Amino acid sequence: MYQFDTSIPGNVSGIGQDEPEEVHVRGRTDVLEPAILGLLHEAPMHGYELRKRLNLVLGSFRALSYGSLYPCLKSLVARGWIAGTESADAPPHALSGKRARIVYQLTADGKEHFQQILASSGPSAWEDENFDVRFAFFAQTDAETRLRILEGRRSRLTERLETVRQSFARTRARMDEYTLELQRHGLEQVEREVRWLDDLIDNERGLRRARPSGAGHPAVTDIQIAVDGASGTPAQTTEKERG
Repeated sequence: MYQFDTSIPGNVSGIGQDEPEEVHVRGRTDVLEPAILGLLHEAPMHGYELRKRLNLVLGSFRALSYGSLYPCLKSLVARGWIAGTESADAPPHALSGKRARIVYQLTADGKEHFQQILASSGPSAWEDENFDVRFAFFAQTDAETRLRILEGRRSRLTERLETVRQSFARTRARMDEYTLELQRHGLEQVEREVRWLDDLIDNERGLRRARPSGAGHPAVTDIQIAVDGASGTPAQTTEKERG
């Protein structure tokens, strides 16, 4: 997904470059921790595999280094949310000359904490950095929470767009043609995201109307699959299996 920066013309994300470094570090940790917990909730993984999967979830524009991954893993282990064990198929140290691979998995406390993350739908879930990660795990999130997050995200972007449009109208006469085009490009991209959110919200509301009260979670797309084909067969199969 696209990310913008309001510290330069044309960008409307609301994340400024003049923030202190500790704010950015904390922001990266806030994004990385739920992403790690979410992936380990699916299956145990060793560090290299986890890094590859995280780069898919976080996007190519937020490439993840081992320098940021392993301190976060260490912190999660210290808090008891994940555990690391040597891989059973790792070659002996004496023969390989390499360190044994550590496989990480969620603990019971980690699963409980991840469920708390999935159930939260406050403003932090709508922001630029966190929204991408929350959306990546919508398949594990209940329908009511998904809808609240989508509506909150749309509301946040709509408010931001109005502010930027007003600023654009006041200052466009003083902009050169390239700055003007950059500003217009940023606005158009966020307008597309708002339309995309509108479609997702309509889809979620349609799923709620179609499903009887108390039914299980509908099948939801993952971030690389079109939303239009997300519901249907898996959810119907589940209902049949339940009898």
